[in-house]
Amino acid sequence: MNAVNPFAVPQDSPFGPDNLPYGVFSTAGGPRRLGVAYGDHVLDVGAAARATGAAGELAGLLEAPSLNPLLAAGRPAWRQARAATTAWVTAEEHRAAVGPCLVPRGEVTLHLPFEVADYVDFYASEHHAANLGRIFRPGAEPLTPNWKHLPIGYHGRAGTVVVSGTPVVRPSGQRKAPAEPAPSYGPSQRLDIEAELGFVVGAPTTLGERVALRDADRHVFGVCLVNDWSARDLQAWEYVPLGPFLGKSFATSVSPWVVPLDALAHARTEPPARDTEPLPYLDDRSGLPPAGLDIALEVRLNGHPVSRPPFAAMYWTYAQMLAHMTVNGASLRAGDLFASGTISGPDRESRGALIELTWNGEQPLELPDGTTRAFLQDGDEITITATAPGPNGTRIGLGEVTGRISPAH
Repeated sequence: MNAVNPFAVPQDSPFGPDNLPYGVFSTAGGPRRLGVAYGDHVLDVGAAARATGAAGELAGLLEAPSLNPLLAAGRPAWRQARAATTAWVTAEEHRAAVGPCLVPRGEVTLHLPFEVADYVDFYASEHHAANLGRIFRPGAEPLTPNWKHLPIGYHGRAGTVVVSGTPVVRPSGQRKAPAEPAPSYGPSQRLDIEAELGFVVGAPTTLGERVALRDADRHVFGVCLVNDWSARDLQAWEYVPLGPFLGKSFATSVSPWVVPLDALAHARTEPPARDTEPLPYLDDRSGLPPAGLDIALEVRLNGHPVSRPPFAAMYWTYAQMLAHMTVNGASLRAGDLFASGTISGPDRESRGALIELTWNGEQPLELPDGTTRAFLQDGDEITITATAPGPNGTRIGLGEVTGRISPAH
């Protein structure tokens, strides 16, 4: 970044003019403001709206202290805001007014970018689901009978979704190994990660309304990175018959930047070939735009890369997840978050959870410092980053989601 000219963003910047992700920031203990990442700076979009004379509803949406008002305004407002923001950072005529609204990223504190209304986590990777099936049901069919007929998911806890950098306290609860006669209580001994992509919902629906595949982009504002931390020992004991509960609800970390879906036009790709006929409401073969996304993730443990999961390998698309999530008439609210579930590819190096990478602890990871990991230890730090194709050979950056494990209380 050119310190003299903050508008001179290098072409290889992950936060160039084709990206412009939204977040919420503050400076020196000041109020929270809506911002857009641009190069090494954050554009105070509310201040930019005032400085450029933007009027009416748009100015009000951009002066809010969170993304939720803009999310609720719907796609026409999203496009208007994106067009205005793009002009503010690229057009020469705005530079004098907008320059003072660009704050160096090193001087800001980033916050949760939106108020989470509801949180749903899916299980959309065939590779991940099959690996877990092989681990826990050796010799049997890896996938459950319903897996290729519907995107499996569960409702999580919106109140424990936290922004990147928030410490993750090791959870405690009941756990019982298969050979133990009775359960015990204590800190999780098998703390894991799940590298995921999150989808942020904007335009709401009414109770009883369904969202068809073709309408998904009217409701999905953008994407963020997600680490859905998992206590595998708590989860294994509690999940039959109702599914995940305390093993998941203690913390879900998200990246501070929400990349608009419109910034991912060059990342659109067809999902993998399917060998099971979908029901009509999930059938995306009838001329719809592709809803797969070519997004490359990287997982680092204490700074060391351990996995590179490919989102393009996901069996179910975000449009199918949203269609299934609402097919029973469940309503959407601005700020809803639904996540893909663990992203895994066909190789060991592309698995997005430690339970797969270490094959349930049987094949520990070897780190450069000579230590090994089956699951996370106190003090370990996980960082997930991602990029997607942009125009003219550029890469769209999704930022990062980071969390460090603190000892159990």
